[in-house]
Amino acid sequence: MKVWFLCFVSLVFPFASLSYGDGNVPVAKNSIDAYTLMNLAETGLSRDVFDLAVKGLKKLESDGLLQNPDIVTIADYSQSSKKKRLYVIDLKNKSLLFNTYVAHGRNTGDEYARFFSNKEGSLKSSLGFYVTDKPIVGSHTGFALMIRGVEKGFNDNAMRREIIIHSADYATEKFIRAYGRLGRSFGCPVLPPEVNKPIIETIKGGTCLFLYNPDNDYICSSTLLN
Repeated sequence: MKVWFLCFVSLVFPFASLSYGDGNVPVAKNSIDAYTLMNLAETGLSRDVFDLAVKGLKKLESDGLLQNPDIVTIADYSQSSKKKRLYVIDLKNKSLLFNTYVAHGRNTGDEYARFFSNKEGSLKSSLGFYVTDKPIVGSHTGFALMIRGVEKGFNDNAMRREIIIHSADYATEKFIRAYGRLGRSFGCPVLPPEVNKPIIETIKGGTCLFLYNPDNDYICSSTLLN
């Protein structure tokens, strides 16, 4: 059995056995109900990944790092880039707000994301939890969203690396039809142009963003998941 799977199981099952925290903040039972009500399995998002995202969000919320804990965004980099693997979820209203494509870094892989880094110049995606910041307008990227990596050693260089959410024509179905996969970024999670602004306006200002992959080093070492 792979080591990452052993770490993954130890993370998921203790969490899934809980019901409610302080009486006001639902933990696992609510997350499972939300997952089922939103039919997330049909979109390709596994319950395990959803539960990990909610677990990290609750830790960020308890640490006072989120201004809006009702929204969580998940980029499931275990899925093919040909899949709509980005999910914007309203936990309060149990609603899937957006489900669309998201590109990964140039040196992270071709169709699949396989290699990750926190280093400047790596052109790789960085895994883990982020807190969204304010929108900006970049000279090359246009309307974009600053994101702050909060996991030391995994993504805390995000702002220094200028990792932002933005759009590009290579994150579209048209590109997939032409090349068999999405194009790739310098490390940013890149969205289709038509949903870029609506998504940014929804998730800006202190919401949780989770870039996931079953990477052994990350899964076993994340302080938000262990």
